[in-house]
Amino acid sequence: QVQLVESGGGLVQTGGSLRLSCAASGRTFSRYTMGWFRQAPGKEREFTAAIRWDGGLTNYGGAVKGRFAISRDDAESTVYLQMNSLKSEDTAVYYCAAYKWPDTYGSTGAESYYWGPGTQVTVSS
Repeated sequence: QVQLVESGGGLVQTGGSLRLSCAASGRTFSRYTMGWFRQAPGKEREFTAAIRWDGGLTNYGGAVKGRFAISRDDAESTVYLQMNSLKSEDTAVYYCAAYKWPDTYGSTGAESYYWGPGTQVTVSS
């Protein structure tokens, strides 16, 4: 079973930037697609970004495309989410997500991932 620990959340002003990190352990990191989801109060968990196990493909939710960037460092077993041009509607708990199956990519459904505990991101105007 994979263990995931997020860091880097906090309070930022509209238009600002944050970088989230997620350290993974418990399995061979480089074989698994990694992702980020987010959940705002009163809303369902929303796909945000994913990066294929080899780093060769990325995918983004429509609300963040062009502003957020996902990356990974296999040597550190860490996945990152760089968030730029933040808006108040980006306020949410952000969850690191690890694909359940190795060498597989493509699903944006929450059921395909294991989850970290989450980190709060608050964007104030």
